[in-house]
Amino acid sequence: MTDATHSAALARRAMLFCCLVALCEGLDLQAAGVAAGGLSREFQPSAAAKGLFFSASTAGLFVGAVFGGWLADRIGRKQVLVGAIGTFGLFSLLTASATDMHSLTLMRLLTGLGLGGAMPNLIAFVAETAPTVRRNLSIATMYMAMPLGGAVASLIILLAAASQWRLVFLAGGLAPLVIAPLMALFMPGTPVTRRIAAGGPPPVTVLRELFGHGRALRTLLLWVSFFFALLVLYLLLSWLPTLLEARGMSKDQAAAAQVGFNVGGSLCALLMGALLDSRHRRASIVLAFLTLIAALFVLAAAPVQAAIVLSLTFLLGGAVLAAQTILYGVAADCYSAANRGVGVGTAVAIGRLGSIAGPMLGGILVGAGRSPPQVLTGILPVVIICALGTTLLGWGARARDS
Repeated sequence: MTDATHSAALARRAMLFCCLVALCEGLDLQAAGVAAGGLSREFQPSAAAKGLFFSASTAGLFVGAVFGGWLADRIGRKQVLVGAIGTFGLFSLLTASATDMHSLTLMRLLTGLGLGGAMPNLIAFVAETAPTVRRNLSIATMYMAMPLGGAVASLIILLAAASQWRLVFLAGGLAPLVIAPLMALFMPGTPVTRRIAAGGPPPVTVLRELFGHGRALRTLLLWVSFFFALLVLYLLLSWLPTLLEARGMSKDQAAAAQVGFNVGGSLCALLMGALLDSRHRRASIVLAFLTLIAALFVLAAAPVQAAIVLSLTFLLGGAVLAAQTILYGVAADCYSAANRGVGVGTAVAIGRLGSIAGPMLGGILVGAGRSPPQVLTGILPVVIICALGTTLLGWGARARDS
């Protein structure tokens, strides 16, 4: 076997494990939401307790993303990734045995630490092991596995009785715990991991990596773009069915539109990954955001007809997830390999703050009496800010050698 063939085989094996981890992460991220109905009937939590339960995982994600990225730059991506997936698998499994809302909330907080540590390292791992000419496509392929994991969580709840809500946490715990030892044995390390093992120079300080060497503006643009991109995504995920029902669509039609949003997102994320690796990189970035702005405008003004709305939500989901793909690719390109973990981890953590702010902003707009079209057009300034930041980053970014 030639060196090139061997390297390609190792890259495929690494990609397989990264997709499996992303699938598990998507399942765990969606677990709380899809299990909410059953656990609410069992524990009868107050609105405040339920809100705390939902927020606990996000708080853990924020801390885990920063710390996990920082640690991976120092001891190796593979080691931290295996530890992260083992952590969220263990505490997801323990969530299934929780006896009250307090223990449920604590377990979700600890699960979030593992989830947060996994995501930035997945991006960095794929960026460092994939062939440079297919780097963005590889990141997009890995990212697509997350909504598939969320679909698995929904399917478990759909097939099981509501009282069996613990099954989704059992599945979300057992799968990572099976995968973690296989990763430890068979997953190849990244070049960064190998340099650390060989006693290479340690990474520079976090602040110098994020803001030194002329990176300050790039880092701030990345943070702003991640924050607003996740804000828009989670606002639409949380409020789109409600807004469509308020415009006169049935519950089933609104649910179908939400499915179209996710399917469009997955397909367009993959397409965007391929375009980012091509000579059409710059044009595709501009087109993605023009499509997002146009889809919001037209959806707000379009007649409430199922075929039209389904087409528009498919397009909207595609544009929103394409923007996410651009950001994940750009984030991997913004920092040197030695500090890519903490750079991407910090950006992902800032994005998690946007995922909290998005549903809250939707609630504020709806509570203020805004109509569904006004809510959709009301987030256009946020989209424009995100578009400008992401376009500036993606326009000049070039893949770095690992």
